[in-house]
Amino acid sequence: MGETIVLWFTGFFGGDTGKIIGTILISMLPIIELRGAIPVAFAMGLNWQTAMLCAIVGNLIPIPFILLFLEWTFTFMKKHNILTTLVTKLENKAVAKSESAMKYQFWGLAIFVGIPLPGTGGWTGALVASVMKMDKKKAFASILMGIIGAAVVVTLLTYGLVGNIIK
Repeated sequence: MGETIVLWFTGFFGGDTGKIIGTILISMLPIIELRGAIPVAFAMGLNWQTAMLCAIVGNLIPIPFILLFLEWTFTFMKKHNILTTLVTKLENKAVAKSESAMKYQFWGLAIFVGIPLPGTGGWTGALVASVMKMDKKKAFASILMGIIGAAVVVTLLTYGLVGNIIK
């Protein structure tokens, strides 16, 4: 799916511009985030610096919106009985994942976001911070640190390990 998005943007905009836009858009997607965007950028031939920067930027774009509006959105949805089961499930998931992250607040959330595994990342980190009512500025800074850490790890694995195996 990721490569299809990048190929479409590459065809539409041409060359590296399409690859850059595709990488940014892929890294904005929940679950996939930069963990999927950087390997796709590698497969499309972007250099590691551009891939990492685009993935970080794309992964950060939805975070302020989640931090600012998620709590209000969930309250509205529960009040008006809109997808209440889904909201409750997401809140419970965030609470379950928040125990380890919130124990150490700032660094706990940064480490949680920075671990490049499924179920962690910027989206989940913002969900956890919102549900736990963490200070939004601290939460954003912590998530930023985690995203940068994850980008470094994924870039090293993709361009270092995989890049050397393919050569």
